[in-house]
Amino acid sequence: MPFATRRPRWSTLGAGLGVGLVMGCATAAPTTAPPPTPAVAAAPTFVQERPVPYPMEESPMFRRAVTTDTRTRTGAPGAKYWQQWSRYTLAATYDPPTGRLTGTGAIRYYNRSPRTLSTVYLHLHGNLFGDSAVRNETVPITGGVTLARVAVRGQEIPESAPKGPRGYKVNSTVLSVPVLPGIAPGDSVDLEFAWSLTVPPDGAPRGGRTEDLAYISYWYPQMAVYDDVIGWQLDPYMGNAEFYMGYGSYDVSLTVPAGYLVGATGALTNASEVLTPQTRQRLATAMTADTVVHVVAEADRGAGKATVGGTTLTWRFHADTVRDFAWGTSDKFAWDATRAVVGDRDGDGTADTAAIHTFWLPGNASSRWPEDARYARHSIEFLSGYLWPYPWPQMTSMQGPESCGGMEFPMITCIGGFQPDTFALYGVTVHELAHMWFPMQVGSDEKRHAWQDEGLTEFNGVQGEADIFPGRDAEAQDKGIYAQVAKMGIEEPMMRHGDRYDTGIGYGVASYMKPANILMTLRGMLGPELFLKAYRTYGARWQYKHPTPWDFFYTFEDVTGQDLGWFWRSWFWETWTVDQSVGSVTAVPGGTAIVIVDQGLAPMPGEVRVTRSDSTTVTETIPVRYWLNGHATYRFTVTGGPVVKVEVDPEQKLPDVDRSNNSWSP
Repeated sequence: MPFATRRPRWSTLGAGLGVGLVMGCATAAPTTAPPPTPAVAAAPTFVQERPVPYPMEESPMFRRAVTTDTRTRTGAPGAKYWQQWSRYTLAATYDPPTGRLTGTGAIRYYNRSPRTLSTVYLHLHGNLFGDSAVRNETVPITGGVTLARVAVRGQEIPESAPKGPRGYKVNSTVLSVPVLPGIAPGDSVDLEFAWSLTVPPDGAPRGGRTEDLAYISYWYPQMAVYDDVIGWQLDPYMGNAEFYMGYGSYDVSLTVPAGYLVGATGALTNASEVLTPQTRQRLATAMTADTVVHVVAEADRGAGKATVGGTTLTWRFHADTVRDFAWGTSDKFAWDATRAVVGDRDGDGTADTAAIHTFWLPGNASSRWPEDARYARHSIEFLSGYLWPYPWPQMTSMQGPESCGGMEFPMITCIGGFQPDTFALYGVTVHELAHMWFPMQVGSDEKRHAWQDEGLTEFNGVQGEADIFPGRDAEAQDKGIYAQVAKMGIEEPMMRHGDRYDTGIGYGVASYMKPANILMTLRGMLGPELFLKAYRTYGARWQYKHPTPWDFFYTFEDVTGQDLGWFWRSWFWETWTVDQSVGSVTAVPGGTAIVIVDQGLAPMPGEVRVTRSDSTTVTETIPVRYWLNGHATYRFTVTGGPVVKVEVDPEQKLPDVDRSNNSWSP
């Protein structure tokens, strides 16, 4: 049915939804004829005690996509869904002493949209480190990207000038390139670039270099996303909010000094040209072993040992159906490898595997990096079972500068520093590797909806922590941080652009902890089996595509058969909280009267466990529709012996911000 009639405003629903929910409150039938109906209806006796959620709000752009049949209100892509594709051929030479990178690249851009494009847009993320970039973080200034050549269909074009021919333009981190004649639907265009940049030092977000290593991210001109909902996504990279990237294939050649090891997105295609026989033999052993193999130990480093000799070596990588390409290098890396069994990803009835690599700096006795290959293997294997099989041939975890923190890229992640803590290293490893599902496969817009990748990944990661550390309450920290910030009243809504949060705490809780709590809550509401069915369906529908939040919402509703508009509105658009508490417990003739008070504003189904003195229990369920009628107080009576305990939300399914008032005993 039409959306307008699908979700009526809860405030207009009749009070009849709550009839019979409060024990002992039914009205007796009249014994005499009722009085005549007055000319003016009497005012209702019920006073609304709380706000009720408006319907879930669609963006105008999503509604337009539904009318053009590229999106649906079932959560599945529409019959006319489309997205663009790019084929990259890139080459770069990196000079470690200076940090200077020079690159050339050719991009074939395929227009699968129904519109002719006369201009294409690319991101020069490295301009974040230029003098004139718009930023919301402090970063090292290294000059940004210098373009030496821009060509369309083999013809070089100039930078735009006031009285010159039409050329390319650079606006902060966005590059616009005219392509006349335009690219017709179903056609493609060839672009060529030459550029240089200085890899920023430690202190740069999500990458950088030290005297020992370099992690090189966002280093090439990358096609901006043009999609069916918003068109061109041209928000500049300002340092805080992350990325929205399109899918493509990559063939990349990386030239570094001999003796330097390279880890990257994709599979190495010329191992015999860059690795010694010993290194290749150990690598082959690792691909069939269930233990970790030291491919390059501390004593094996250098030209002629780890790599073949010479002055420089060119490493070649291929990656298909990925949204980015990143890499790192050092002549001081140790290299460990093993394999992960990921399940039957190709449907042939046999389990498939993926190579696991870790590159790290030895020499610090407190470092837990020697364990990270095992942690990475567990992460990929666990997540492959919990979600769906890992699809790519390898996964690399690489030590980077401290400022890397933990940052995900297709098939490779950068983890900053020596990592002396076991729990911390596993936690950051499983989180970053969980990003290989969201957003590396399920390609949401991180910039506009950070929760859609960070929140889902936070939830997935803590499931891995619970699996590898049995008995550890891996979800407790996320619950505690969310509750603390919510009680302080400083959280900010989740449906907000990542660059428009007032505080780092507001961004972090809205992007990570709160959405993870929401998924825990959904699991509690729906049950683990139905929750996982909906969750995996969302992933399967949008693998290698670009889902919006509404595709997520509607998929859950489609799979569960429930209208959850009240839930999405309360938790994603508002900063309402749930605080269901025991209001009073009073002995009455024949039993005990219990009052439950919801001191928060977020309506949620409730559960109350009552224990009598003879150890028998009664469970009272409070349907969400009761709170949706505007009530904040719920009363019921338990018959039988004296009550010795009352517990609200005994299984802790709700993100209750104050559990100190959740139980009562005499």
